[in-house]
Amino acid sequence: MRLSLLDRSRTRADYSEAAALEHSVERAVGAETLGYHRFWGAEHHAVPGVASGSPAVLLAAVGARTSHIRLGSGGVMLPHHQPLVVAEQFLMLEALYPGRIDLGVGRSLGFTEPVRRALRQQEHDAEQFAAEIAELRSFLDRQAPVTARPIADPPPEVFLLATGQGISTASQLGLPVVIGGPVLQSSDLSTILADYRRGFQASVTAPEPMVIISLDAFVADTEAEARELALPEAWSMARSRETGRFDPLESSETIRSRKWSPRTRQRVEESIQRVIAGPPNAVRAELESLVELTGAEELLLSTSTYDRQVQDELDADLAELLLGR
Repeated sequence: MRLSLLDRSRTRADYSEAAALEHSVERAVGAETLGYHRFWGAEHHAVPGVASGSPAVLLAAVGARTSHIRLGSGGVMLPHHQPLVVAEQFLMLEALYPGRIDLGVGRSLGFTEPVRRALRQQEHDAEQFAAEIAELRSFLDRQAPVTARPIADPPPEVFLLATGQGISTASQLGLPVVIGGPVLQSSDLSTILADYRRGFQASVTAPEPMVIISLDAFVADTEAEARELALPEAWSMARSRETGRFDPLESSETIRSRKWSPRTRQRVEESIQRVIAGPPNAVRAELESLVELTGAEELLLSTSTYDRQVQDELDADLAELLLGR
C-alpha cells in the first residue's frame, strides 16, 4: 500500500501567510525523506486560513527542493480554469520534474458567494465538468486541434477528486478516483466503489481502476491525546460554519480558553469523531479495515494540527506505522 500527503498550506496563528507556504515546502522535503509516495497541494481561493490558491506555483517550489517524490494537485478546481491553461501549467511542471507530476482535478466552486462571483463561477454541472476533463486530457495527450506545450511524453496522469456523482464520472472517463469526506462513512460505500470498478472505461493512461482514500489520521499514546491533536482543525471548521471564515489554526490551549456555544461544541465533537485517532495499533487496525473495505491502493493523508513540530512527528509516526520506516 502506498502512503501520500495532501497539504492545504494551512495558516497558523502567530505566523504569516507566506510562512504557511514555506511550511508546505518543508513538509514536502520531510515527506520525501520519510518515504511518502506523493505530495499534493490544494487549491482554495480567497479562503482565510489557507495560503495556497495556485497548486502549480507551489509544486514548482517543492520540486526545486526535492528529488523523487511525486508532486501533484489535490486538486485543481477545473471550473475556474481554461483546460488549455491547466494543461500548459502541468506540462511545464512535467518538463521541469520528469516522471513526477500528477494532475488531480475537482469540481468544487468558491467557498462563499462573493468568492464565486469573483471567480465568475456561480454554477457548474456534472456534464460540463466531464466535457472539460475530456478537453483537458486531449491537450495533455496531443489529440486537440492545438498542441499544448511543452510536449511531455508521457504526460502527467489525471486523477479525479470525487464524492457521490463524481465517482461515477471517474468511472465513465476511466480515471483514478480520490475519495474522502462524508462518503467514507456512507453505508453504500462498498456498492459505490463496486459500481466504479464495474463501469470503469479503461484507457491507455489508466488501464485499471484505482481508488485513493483521503482522510485525517492522528496517532498518540492515548485516544484522548490523539483527538486533542485534531482539535485545532475541528475548531476552525466548526467556526467557519458560524462566521464564514476558515480561521488559522490555533493551539489547543487557546481554543480551550475560548467560550464555546453548545452548537460549536457539537460541531467540534462531530468533526473529531470523523477522523481516525488513537494509539498506533488502533489507528493501524482502523486504516487497514478501511483499505480492506474499499480495496484502496493508496492512502492520502490530509492531517493537520497547530504545532509544526508535532505535525512533523505525526507525519513520521504515520510513515513508521504504515510503511515500517
